[in-house]
Amino acid sequence: MHAITIPEPGGPEALVWAEVPDPVPAEGEVLVEVVASAVNRADLLQRQGFYNPPPGSSPYPGLECSGRITALGPGVSGWSVGDEVCALLVGGGYAEKVAVPVGQLLPVPEGVDLVTAAALPEAICTVWSNVFMIAHLRPGETLLVHGGASGIGTTAIQLAKAVGAKVAVTAGGPEKLARCAELGADILIDYREQDFVEELHKATDGAGADVILDIVGAKYLERNVNALAVNGRLAIIGLQGGVKGELNLAALLGKRAAITATTLRSRPLHEKAAIVAAVREHVWPLISEGTIRPVIHTTVPMEDAAEGHRALDSGSHVGKVLLLAPQRD
Repeated sequence: MHAITIPEPGGPEALVWAEVPDPVPAEGEVLVEVVASAVNRADLLQRQGFYNPPPGSSPYPGLECSGRITALGPGVSGWSVGDEVCALLVGGGYAEKVAVPVGQLLPVPEGVDLVTAAALPEAICTVWSNVFMIAHLRPGETLLVHGGASGIGTTAIQLAKAVGAKVAVTAGGPEKLARCAELGADILIDYREQDFVEELHKATDGAGADVILDIVGAKYLERNVNALAVNGRLAIIGLQGGVKGELNLAALLGKRAAITATTLRSRPLHEKAAIVAAVREHVWPLISEGTIRPVIHTTVPMEDAAEGHRALDSGSHVGKVLLLAPQRD
């Protein structure tokens, strides 16, 4: 088969479409012939040499995919050859084939085509696990989403609205904010021109956000705590703004607030399987009925994955960038 390899870390040009050995499904895994994958910011970090895959996992980038099962490993039940699926991956999505633990498989939701399904697993599992399973966002509460126009952001807006929460977003510029508003965002903050703490307090009569989903990290740490409501929960899932920040613990204590920080890729198999099962139970019906839809920025051929990375690097995208694998006759 062919896959995107990274012979040397670097810019988008470091991504090389090359012939590699076919994966073999192990105990409890299936082999999926990939139809599409998606570009995530973690893939950009891996390309640059900053986020290596866990030991023993696929060396190729790609944290999600859609496709068809072509083989079952030992001990697999409940799935059949030919099933159309999408999957959460530890890596290997930028390839013609990938081996997937059965606990990370999802059926393609009703009403979603097989290509578009590649945009679902990573963003939805990330948002559901952090905003709902850990931070316990409830109806009537306010969620602040940093990077509202990203794949994570566009997903978080829709999921939060679906459960009856109020949604505030930060994004760069009126065009991105308008797209967030179309998805249901109630409070629109241009981080280039406005202070999100001040604007959030204005919009909530000083209460702040009950939950904040943060992709920035250190740069926003102090301001995020200031933006939290009493009993607020800050969920950090990215470090685009650095890894070290100072925090006034008295402010955190005064608000009886909590901070969590997670990554999805490095979680053990049983934790990922629990997240996937919860997503299938709670989110898949919302997708099938049309309440939630992935936002696709563009699609590019997988062998031209560098173009997909440039789209994310530019920061001009809204939603997900998909990579289309070559299809066999």
